[in-house]
Amino acid sequence: MNQVADCLFCRIASGQIPAEIVAEGDEWLAFHDVSPQAPVHVLIIPRSHVESVAALDGDSVVLAGRLLTAAADVARALGVSDDGYRLVTNRGARAGQSVFHLHVHLLAGRDMAWPPG
Repeated sequence: MNQVADCLFCRIASGQIPAEIVAEGDEWLAFHDVSPQAPVHVLIIPRSHVESVAALDGDSVVLAGRLLTAAADVARALGVSDDGYRLVTNRGARAGQSVFHLHVHLLAGRDMAWPPG
C-alpha cells in the first residue's frame, strides 16, 4: 500500500491517527469530518495515497468506482440516501482542497444550494 508519512489521511488510514470510522473496505475508509459542513459530513478516502482526482488514470477506474460505490453504500447506511446527498471532491487549493489525498465528501441532512461555489 502506497502511503506518504506526512499525509494526514494516510496516517488515518493506517490507524496512526484516530477517526470516527463509519465504514471501511479493503481499499477505502469512510469517517466523519472533524469540521462538518452539514449535519452528515463523511469523507471517503482510498487507503493508498492518491493526491487528488487529477492523479487518477485509466488504471484507477476500479478504485474510483469503489470510492463512489462506497459513498452510495455509506449514504444508505446512514439513512440519507432517499432524502438526497451531495458528493464533492476538490482538486487544488483554489478549489478548497486542504488535504492533498483524494477524498470524496458525502454531505447530507440539509438543503443544498446551487451553484455550490
